[in-house]
Amino acid sequence: MKVSIDIDCTPEEARAFFGLPDVGPMQQALLKDLEDRMRANLAAMEPEAMLKTWLPASIEGFETLQRAFWQGMTGGKGGKS
Repeated sequence: MKVSIDIDCTPEEARAFFGLPDVGPMQQALLKDLEDRMRANLAAMEPEAMLKTWLPASIEGFETLQRAFWQGMTGGKGGKS
């Protein structure tokens, strides 16, 4: 025997029926905090500031990689062509 029951109610009504808390206000507060943090981080990531932060480290890392590559290709002699 198979019995099925269909209940037509909103999520809010179901939470109230089962005694679950209403987390809507907490979710709104968390989303507002998350939005504020994301806006602050995006403001800090202006293109000029990003280039000043990333470019020197990237160039130095690339030069180190290039030096290791050339040493590997020249048998560790460190020579340049």
